[in-house]
Amino acid sequence: MTTVALKPATMAQALTRAMRDALAADPSVHVMGEDVGTLGGVFRITDGLAKEFGDDRCTDTPLAEAGILGTAVGMAMYGLRPVVEMQFDAFAYPAFEQLVSHVSRMRNRTRGAMPLPITIRVPYGGGIGGVEHHSDSSEAYYMATPGLHVVTPATVADAYGLLRAAIASDDPVVFLEPKRLYWSKDAWNPEEPEVVEPLGRAVVRRPGRSTTLITYGPSVPVCLEAAEAARAEGWDLEVVDLRSLVPFDDETVTASVRRTGRAVVVHEATGFGGPGGEIAARVSERCFHYLEAPVLRVAGFDIPYPPPMLERHHLPGVDRILDAVGRLQWEAGS
Repeated sequence: MTTVALKPATMAQALTRAMRDALAADPSVHVMGEDVGTLGGVFRITDGLAKEFGDDRCTDTPLAEAGILGTAVGMAMYGLRPVVEMQFDAFAYPAFEQLVSHVSRMRNRTRGAMPLPITIRVPYGGGIGGVEHHSDSSEAYYMATPGLHVVTPATVADAYGLLRAAIASDDPVVFLEPKRLYWSKDAWNPEEPEVVEPLGRAVVRRPGRSTTLITYGPSVPVCLEAAEAARAEGWDLEVVDLRSLVPFDDETVTASVRRTGRAVVVHEATGFGGPGGEIAARVSERCFHYLEAPVLRVAGFDIPYPPPMLERHHLPGVDRILDAVGRLQWEAGS
């Protein structure tokens, strides 16, 4: 039996490798965006791709997000697979009209005759000391747009596997990359990476019996830390990493909550109108007779993203998660 040598790798390296492998495997794949070529992207995620594959396959664009995505629509109509980078989460807003009016609707509009296999990479979330427009969690906008797939990795392996699956998909995928996890490291074998297929499957990152923490992207490591801290209170927390917000894996989430009887949804986006409301509703509908207490949410506050010195108060942390778990235990009488 051959032993596979695992080496420490960052999420950034896994994302770069995913695009490199996709470019090498399929000549229809093209990477495009602001500064993705010569500079290698603001976060250097596309570093080296233009040198290896040429400027025509890894292309710098003008600073015009609507134009970038509109160009990608035309490219996809002619059979290409554009991978578009939006430099920061809130910088994607000027392209929102293209996303809603064309990217999300074209396959339905043409009765399936014209899919748009576009991957839209969006670095998102806080935790890096960024200011407003550089730390938004805008996933609820994309989730509420029928016709889009919305995925986000929390591990090095999933960064590669989900991005490869997104690029291969014939449906448009909004690929949300947690900025604060770009430099997180994990043991990974880049020579035998796995593609995460199909999109739309969650995974249990930590099994438990007391409460289910339902989360995704940048909040996954925080929930795992909270689960370890909860052991001191005698609480055994299960952590479910959604990985895909659309399609949503009701099966895995429902099975977990039915086992534990309690659920807390954790994300950086605002609470009001955020993803947690939809997730809590789905859990309540499917697990009502199994729940020992209401589904709670731990989220960012309902404000525009705060200045860097205040973001540690704004983002869900271990203490806020454990406080929610404690409320569930008290309400359930245990």
